[in-house]
Amino acid sequence: MTSSPTRRTVLTATATTAAALALGPAPAAHAAPALPNGTSRDKVLVIGMDGLRHDRIAAADAPHLKAMMSEGTFGTSLLYANPMAATSSGPGWSTIATGVWPDKHGVKDNTFTGKKYGQYPGLLARLAQLRPELSTYAAVDWKPLDTQGTVTPGADAKLVLDGDADGYTGHDATIAAETEALLRDQNPDVLFVYFGQSDIVGHNSGAGSQAYLNQIAVQDAYLGRLRAAIKARPTYSTERWTVIVTTDHGHLDAGGHGGSAIEERRTFVLATGPGIAAGARPLDTRLVDVVPTVLRQLGIAVDPAWGLDGKPIQERSTDPFDTLALSARTDETGIPGTVLGYTRTPPSGWSVINSAMGTGGVTEWRGWSFATDEFWSRTQRDQSRELNVRARGVFAVADSDEWADKTFSGSFDSTLVTPAHDVTGKSTVRLDFVTFYRQEGAQTAQVLASFNGGTPTAVRSYTSDVVSQPQSLSVPVPAGASTVNFRFRYTGSNNWYWVIDGVRISAS
Repeated sequence: MTSSPTRRTVLTATATTAAALALGPAPAAHAAPALPNGTSRDKVLVIGMDGLRHDRIAAADAPHLKAMMSEGTFGTSLLYANPMAATSSGPGWSTIATGVWPDKHGVKDNTFTGKKYGQYPGLLARLAQLRPELSTYAAVDWKPLDTQGTVTPGADAKLVLDGDADGYTGHDATIAAETEALLRDQNPDVLFVYFGQSDIVGHNSGAGSQAYLNQIAVQDAYLGRLRAAIKARPTYSTERWTVIVTTDHGHLDAGGHGGSAIEERRTFVLATGPGIAAGARPLDTRLVDVVPTVLRQLGIAVDPAWGLDGKPIQERSTDPFDTLALSARTDETGIPGTVLGYTRTPPSGWSVINSAMGTGGVTEWRGWSFATDEFWSRTQRDQSRELNVRARGVFAVADSDEWADKTFSGSFDSTLVTPAHDVTGKSTVRLDFVTFYRQEGAQTAQVLASFNGGTPTAVRSYTSDVVSQPQSLSVPVPAGASTVNFRFRYTGSNNWYWVIDGVRISAS
């Protein structure tokens, strides 16, 4: 079910009009699009700031972004890189809008070839299906967000600003002014607003420049105006507003993106609103979390059949790996000493068996270790570590490739062991986890089950690549068994790696 076509309004400004309007703080040459009257007390404003490096905000004059960090939850993370997708706007905004990673939504670059928006619709298109009575609005000036169907489909009204040949000239002032007027004079429920000048300045001057900091300040002022407009609404006291700010990719200090450098991969989700913790800095936030957060704030339950990869930003991880105290590098040389990102000490109740492990090698990877995405992927670029998108926060990794980068003897042979789980009176035990495995040569990867402390039995073996996917194993419980633990054994010698995260054990 979709909204009636008669509800939809499109306002398009020509390049000449938009250029004239972009100079003033509140352009007024045309009226904001007319929206149907909103129906929800729960309301959401999503602001996308293209190519905004979150690690540059601290140095900028950005009081409104910083206030949101204090008032709400600020989660940072890294993007994929090729061959999953480039760190470009097409894949980035598709990931934000759909709530799934590029291996599902199909957009790998700015050609949008292979897009699967029919299967994984954008946020406003999904809301038009689920809650057609909601009043929704989109404002963009990077034309593919409209013409490719990424953001604007489903909107009851949209402001799409034309520009130069590729439709990308940065009309943030116009978008800010029209959205401010709409918030003041009309009653929207859900808005998606795009500011693109941060990306333009990033390309022209670099993210390490003062010009880039100045642009953050400009966009921060737009954010402040929109937040003020919300709070000035006569019905504000009866409304529950959520504001989300996010970005599609980062930028190099010298400018540019699309590659695999950490600076190009930086993203964030910043949110304030009902039920969203103040001052939180979660390790487990990912870019796919925008859509589930919006849905949670609107009281819409996620159907597992949608296949979303995200979770609400206010939903905290219960993964024990995320509680570990992390250290700086030991032997690794390509990781800044300020990055606290690994430990070889497992969580309470877990253990690592290294009795058959070779000697020497790189300390960080001598047997199963626990690391963050930034720490691990910095060890060596473009060996697909950037594709570990479904792991969150801290994960377990066995990496014989990196271990072998320093003189060693023997082979890599290490086993990660879960705590014992009660299966008394149960017939089946289920193991769920996320895995990322790259196969090479004679390396092996086995999941084993041990009941009542007995001899472990293999329940799954990996012999080919599995690129960051959820796994689910169901194992019969033997008669009389009261406990089970699972083991992840990896062997190799200067081969590839195995990642495990989000381990959950349940019995029925």
